[in-house]
Amino acid sequence: MSIVRLEGVHKVYPLGETHVRAVNGVTFSIERGDFISIAGPSGSGKSTILNMIGCIDTPTEGTVYIDDQPTSGLTDREITRLRHQFIGFIFQSFNLVPVLNVFENVEFPLLLGTEVAPKEERKRYVDFLIEEVDLTRWRTHRPNELSGGQRQRVAIARALVTRPQIVLADEPTANLDSKTGEGIIELMKKINRELETTFIFSTHDPSIMGIADHIIRLLDGNIIENRRTAPAGDGA
Repeated sequence: MSIVRLEGVHKVYPLGETHVRAVNGVTFSIERGDFISIAGPSGSGKSTILNMIGCIDTPTEGTVYIDDQPTSGLTDREITRLRHQFIGFIFQSFNLVPVLNVFENVEFPLLLGTEVAPKEERKRYVDFLIEEVDLTRWRTHRPNELSGGQRQRVAIARALVTRPQIVLADEPTANLDSKTGEGIIELMKKINRELETTFIFSTHDPSIMGIADHIIRLLDGNIIENRRTAPAGDGA
C-alpha cells in the first residue's frame, strides 16, 4: 500500500510576466518503508516535489495524497497537524536552534503540539534517539560545539522524535565531506530498517542512490526514470 501518491502533479511559479514550470505532470507512488531517492540536477524539480509532499508547497494542478488522503482538501490547521504528527524533515543546513543543546534541540518538536507528553516520557524517548545517533556524550553540547556530521545526526534524531511515518531529507549530505556523508546515509538506512520509517531524499549524491530501494530521476520537471531496486520495505 502506498504512503505517498502523486497524480498528474504540475507546479508553475510566476516570474514577472513569465512562468517557470518546475514540475510537469508527474505521477508516481511511494510504498511504506521505502528508502527512496528523488534524483536529478539542480533545477530538475526534486526539491519542489519534496516540498509538495511535505505540504510546504501546493501543486498548481494535480493531487498529492498522503496515506490516501488528498492534501489539497486540508485546512491550514489540518496541514500543520499532518506535518507535525506524520512527517519529519531533515535539511542540508541542519536548522538547529543555536541556543539549545543537543537534548533540547531533539526534544523541541515534542513541545509544539497541543498535547505534550509527560517530562519523563519525553526524556526516555529523546535519550533513546540520541543514543541511536551516537551522541550521548554530546547531549549537553550546543550546535556550535559540534562537527557538521554531528549536527546532522542531531537533525536526524529531531526529525524522528514525533515518530513520523515519513522523513523528508533535502540534500542531507550536501554540506558534509564524503566520509561523514556516507556515515549519515548508513545511519538513516539503519533507522529505515529498524523503525520501518519511510525515507524520501532529494539528492544527486551517488552514495544515496547506490543504496536506495526506489529511484526516481528527474530532468526539467519530468520523470525520466522510475524503478525499484528492492521490494518495498525490504530494507536490504
